[in-house]
This record gives sequence, structure tokens and C-alpha cells, in this order.
Amino acid sequence: MSDERFPSDEPRIHPTAEMKGCRLGRHAVVGERVILRDVIVGDYSYFERHSEAAYADIGKFCSIAANTRINALEHPIERITQHKISYRPNEFFRFLGVDQDFRARRAGKRVTVGHDVWIGHGAVIMPGVSVGNGAVIGANAVVTRDVEPFTVVAGSPARPVRRRFPDEIAARIAKLAWWDFSRERLFEAVPDMQRLSAEAFLDKWEGAGA
Repeated sequence: MSDERFPSDEPRIHPTAEMKGCRLGRHAVVGERVILRDVIVGDYSYFERHSEAAYADIGKFCSIAANTRINALEHPIERITQHKISYRPNEFFRFLGVDQDFRARRAGKRVTVGHDVWIGHGAVIMPGVSVGNGAVIGANAVVTRDVEPFTVVAGSPARPVRRRFPDEIAARIAKLAWWDFSRERLFEAVPDMQRLSAEAFLDKWEGAGA
């Protein structure tokens, strides 16, 4: 028997979005003219319009604003030319295929984004970067290094601005891992997310049953 509290788990994909080799979790949303290549998107995470991502693993409950770029394209600047004629000559000539070694190099520098991460408008995350759970990437930031969990970063290159919570609270949130709650438990928890402080939420839900 169906539970009327819960609509379909199916992801929502805008008809103008382009995806190849992707896997989407429950309630994931891919917005207008988003381009994804070899990306895993966790439950409830969403991409706003005109964003792009490639070779990336996105956690659950991530909020990815418009015009962001995750795993921005790398060019082979050590070659005589950095132009794509050297790694995608098939776009210009017959009988010359994609440079598979360079493609493997790109695929080997996956970006990892944890759970409950907010990536602000126009932010760029460079190849190989890891973003921890609960982090915030400021608008138009260029992220060239790993971002610690529950840390706000901004600027170009992005640098830490502040921590969202004291270390003890951040550790408790990580241990609770509310992003792994069942949908039934989430339904019950949402009102407390709205009205309780992070510490009060933890006090209540750390001892609650799974």
C-alpha cells in the first residue's frame, strides 16, 4: 500500500539537459541546459540551470547553483599546443581519433563532493578536488584545493573563511549522518530542522531510533 506522504522517487531531468554515463539518485534534479558527463548524483541533490560537471561523484542533499563548473576541463599545457586539436582531432580531421590517454588522465582526476554541500553561483571546482560534507563554496569561487568538511570557502583561489560549526558539533553531525536517514525518518525530522538549532537537533535525534 502506498504512503501518500511520499511522491515518486524518480529524478527530474529538464528536457534541455544533456547527460552521458550518469547515475542519478532518488529525487535528484537536473535543471535547464545542465551538462553532465560521467557523474554520479546522490539522493535529493540538484543542479540549477547552465551548470556543468564531468568525472564527479556528488553526495546527497547537495545544492549546486546556476553556472557552476565541477571538474573544469583540463588542457595539456605541457604539449606544443594546448588546443583540443591534439586530444580531440576527430572534430577537425577524418581518421584521427580521440586521444584515449588524455581522456584517461582526465577521468583519473575525479572530483568528490560530500553530502549537504552548497556550491554557489558561478563557482568552479578544478580537477581532482575533494569537498567535504557540509561545506559551502562561495559564489564565483575557484576551488583548487581540497575543502574541509563544514568549512566555508570563497575567493579565487578559494580560501577558508570560517567554519560553519564548532569542531565538536561538526563531528556530531558527521556521526549522526542525517543524510542517510530513511525517508520516513526524514519526514519526521524536517520540522526539527526548521525550528531547532543544530545542537538541539543533535540532542534530540542522536538517541532516536533509525
